[in-house]
Amino acid sequence: MKLGILGAGQIAGVMARTVRMLNQNGHPEVELYAVGARDLSRARTFADANGVQKAFGSYEEMLSDPALDLVYIATPHSHHYGHIKLCADHGKHILCEKAFTVSARQAEDAIRYARSKGVLVTEAIWTRYQPVRRLIRETLDAGLIGEPRLLTANLGYFITGNHRIVVPELAGGALLDVGVYTLNFAEMVFGRPDSLHGLCTKNENGVDLTDSITLTWQDGRVANLTAAANSVSDRYGVIYGTKGYMMVENINNPQGLRVYDAENRLIHSLDCPAQLTGYEYEVLETVDCIRKGLTECPSMPHAETIHMMEQMDHLRAQMGIRYPCEEIG
Repeated sequence: MKLGILGAGQIAGVMARTVRMLNQNGHPEVELYAVGARDLSRARTFADANGVQKAFGSYEEMLSDPALDLVYIATPHSHHYGHIKLCADHGKHILCEKAFTVSARQAEDAIRYARSKGVLVTEAIWTRYQPVRRLIRETLDAGLIGEPRLLTANLGYFITGNHRIVVPELAGGALLDVGVYTLNFAEMVFGRPDSLHGLCTKNENGVDLTDSITLTWQDGRVANLTAAANSVSDRYGVIYGTKGYMMVENINNPQGLRVYDAENRLIHSLDCPAQLTGYEYEVLETVDCIRKGLTECPSMPHAETIHMMEQMDHLRAQMGIRYPCEEIG
């Protein structure tokens, strides 16, 4: 299956490296075929650096190639909605980088449009596809920490030097870029909450740089989440239970978990299975689902993508954050 990458930035390079490594490790299911950028020189530079067969100086030109099967959308959040519809118009299957769109209305419309064109579309939030997700669930179900009651998670990077992070026109800010991981982590553990509340600090452009989010459940469970685009955090997720607690290293790409009893003694540990880049799981599942004739992936169903966008819509309303690119059509 021939993959095209729409966009030629940093995250596009990670995807290109992932596909190369998949091929080198006995996975010929996907082929690194094309890259499309806003100008041909940028696309050629990326193709030469990443071993991509074809370079195109516009997205439309790449999508018009009949040999292309699947497109990875690696553009800023603000452009995902339009690019999903553009890919669907050309009959290409879609793996779209998180956050899927900038609003739930856009997500619903983009998914409906892709379905009408008979193509698969799925959100590339890698933690949903990774095997550590299953290991966390199995460890909790084993009862080692008792009944989970409280969760904390944080994810912070110093990324304000990146233009797309600090301007509302590109749907910048901490929430869509890193806060989305804290929300997904919490809900993969506790399920959908009954309420959520958020506070933030903003830059001079009105973009959130730090987020403080609390999720609550009617049975008394609580998740406290922190996300930041202006500071580095330890990226830990901790799940606290009635008998002990579990620490998950790096919620953005979990590298292992450690379980401690009520006396803070280590009683169980698991390391992340060997990875290529961590992106390989979403690629392989997407290709498998396309071959099966599906229009969504079980690890991140459309309903979950829309739900997470709704959660972030609610948080943005509380925080007073709006993007110029929220319209649909």
